[in-house]
Amino acid sequence: MTGKQLLEKAINFHDPNGSWETFKGTLFVTMETPSRPKRLSEINIDLSSQLFSVKATSGKNTSEYIVNKDSVQIVFNGDKNPSEEILKKHRLTKARAKMYQNYYTYLYGLPMKLKDPGTVIHDEVMLDKFLGDAFYVLKVTYDKKIGKDTWYFYFNTESYQMEYYQFFHDESKNDGEYISLDELEIINGIKMPKKRAWYMNKDQKYLGTDVLKASN
Repeated sequence: MTGKQLLEKAINFHDPNGSWETFKGTLFVTMETPSRPKRLSEINIDLSSQLFSVKATSGKNTSEYIVNKDSVQIVFNGDKNPSEEILKKHRLTKARAKMYQNYYTYLYGLPMKLKDPGTVIHDEVMLDKFLGDAFYVLKVTYDKKIGKDTWYFYFNTESYQMEYYQFFHDESKNDGEYISLDELEIINGIKMPKKRAWYMNKDQKYLGTDVLKASN
């Protein structure tokens, strides 16, 4: 089995009807991080219309980014035209809006997003153990203009469900993080990980958990 064949089997598990390419839906994500208040996010993705928005509430503040193709609107606590002082204080920028768009569409679009241009799927499929369980392991790198990280994706050897992924900035230093995926939430026919728990590669330090719901 080649890397591309493994990827097709994984996509067939997670997106059997080929729905991701025209995905339109709302994700409700609760981020739980040690020593910090929960962050509740409402994420709207409409790939066909190139629309994206994320509305996040943490403590008393609610910030919202709305991306319509190349235009970006920032809303803070209902104010559609927040001052430069507010934007700077809360680090609200158009670049950050695009970062969130790329971040959420990538992570919740996996493994389908691994077919994007610039993604290098390595041919060799490894059968290896990770945290005590055996998985088919897919190695992924990117064209230099896309990214420099090295990723590994861990798939169930029977169902091809994606159960972990891991990235390194410099693999020789064992830096970066790994993400444990638990349970499934089906949204518009796509089986998405319900719980994503983040850990450091070097010492398995727990960083936080994202919990996904299809409705609030």
